[in-house]
Formats: sequence, C-alpha cells, structure tokens
Amino acid sequence: MKRLDEIVPDQAVFPYASGRADPREDFRTELTLFSDSIFRDDRSVVDLLRAKHTFLNERVALQYGITDVKGDRFRRVELQQSARWGLLGKGAVLMAAAYPNRTSPVLRGKFILEHLEGVPPAIPPQGVPTLDEKDIGTTKALTMRDMMAKHRANPTCASCHAVMDPLGLALENFDATGRWRDRDRYAGVPIDSSGKLPDGTPVNSPDDVRNALLRRPEQFAQTFVEGLMTYATGRKLEPWDMPTVRRIVRGAAASDYRFSTIAQSVVHSDQFRMRRVPDKAAGAVGH
Repeated sequence: MKRLDEIVPDQAVFPYASGRADPREDFRTELTLFSDSIFRDDRSVVDLLRAKHTFLNERVALQYGITDVKGDRFRRVELQQSARWGLLGKGAVLMAAAYPNRTSPVLRGKFILEHLEGVPPAIPPQGVPTLDEKDIGTTKALTMRDMMAKHRANPTCASCHAVMDPLGLALENFDATGRWRDRDRYAGVPIDSSGKLPDGTPVNSPDDVRNALLRRPEQFAQTFVEGLMTYATGRKLEPWDMPTVRRIVRGAAASDYRFSTIAQSVVHSDQFRMRRVPDKAAGAVGH
C-alpha cells in the first residue's frame, strides 16, 4: 500500500476521484478496518479473499456505486456486488496497482501473483519497451487489451505476460480509481475482460479470479504465513525457513486456516523464539 501515496488521480481523466474527492485516504481506512475485522473476529485468513462485508463511508460507497450510506463515519456493510468481495474488490488495492491516468493489467496481475499467490514474476530484462502511451486518447483509440497485445507480441515479454495479463485483465472493469465501468472511455467499446490462466481455466471477472485462487486455499495461506513470519521475525525468510512455513500451513488446514491458529504457530516457531548467529570461529551457523 506504500505505492498508494504516489498514485495521485489525474484530474483531467478522473474528476470524480481527484482533488477534494480523492478517495485514497478513505480507501486506506476501509482496507484497515476490513483486515482488522478478519483478525479480531478470528476468522479464516482465506476470508481476506472471500469475505462479503466491508466498511464504508459515503465517499467510498459512492465510488462503489452504493447510494444508501451517508456521512463520513465508516460502518460495516454487507456487499451485494460480488465483484467487491475480498481484497480484489477494494479500492485501495485497485488504485495501488494502477497509474494516475489509466489501469495496469500488469501491475494488478503482478499484485495477485506476488501478494496473494506468493509467486512473484521474474524481473523484466533491461531494454523492454513500455506500453505505447501515445495510443491512449488518440485517433487510434486502442483499448488496454489492444495495447497489451502489442506489448506481448515482443517475444521477450510474452512468457511473463502470459501469466500476469489474464489476471489483470479480468479486473479491467475497475478503472484506475476502483470505480466499475462497462465501456472503455477511449475506444468507446465494451470492456473485454476475458482470458485464460496458464492451466486453461477461463477468467472473465473478479469473481473468476477469486474462485481460481480459492481452489487452492493452502497457496494463499502459505503466502500469508510467509508475510506474518517475516513481520514477526523482522527479517527476510531464507530457504531453511520454508519447512516451518509449510508445517504451519498444514497444521492450520484443520481450522480452515484460522488466524489465531496461524499466529500461535508462528509465535511458537524456532524462527520467532530464537535467532541464528554466525559462529565466527568455525564459520558455521548455530542458535
């Protein structure tokens, strides 16, 4: 979410989400309250992906197309639009994985791979061209899908984008500020969010991406455990930490990955209770 500070909405493109109407601080509050509700209610951490509630005030509600929430106070709301369920529908996530003036299927796909599946894509090689920005808003009127197809035609780019693009394009109905739209503002055509994951699974919406992630809840649980253990120990995880991570995930499966089960397992792990120090004399590593 640090990137959210840098994404100042372009007033010329998004007048409803810029200046005094900038929703970023409220989006951050929503995300904090939502996450906090999962932890404090001791729910499954997988509910971060599938929970049907959130916390809204009037500004965020209007950005989500909800008209019956009034005032600045945040309150818990059960969401009727399934596309808003879980992290994938949160404005803070959608804006942090976009640019000030346009969406970015690459950034959104990368967010899902890195922070939800725990498999960050490879670092792009040097000299890879960026999207042709001059195509945006000109007589060419290319959709984001069209621009991504041009970019992916470069063989150097194709392999990573084949994984990232379908995930990000499935969220393309959300504009760069997280507002739902059905048509591309520049090309004037309906948004085409269809695609296929590497395993052949078709995806056409945030619901499809979420359902694909939920087919392997242990994958998200492992990503969560890795993040929590990194936070708890104050260091990057090393290869020798992974057996402990996998053991915690297996042990938490019986409780549907309940937060307290995972947190207690992290606290009782050797990684949390002890610290590795180098043995200068022997050049070995001990506790």
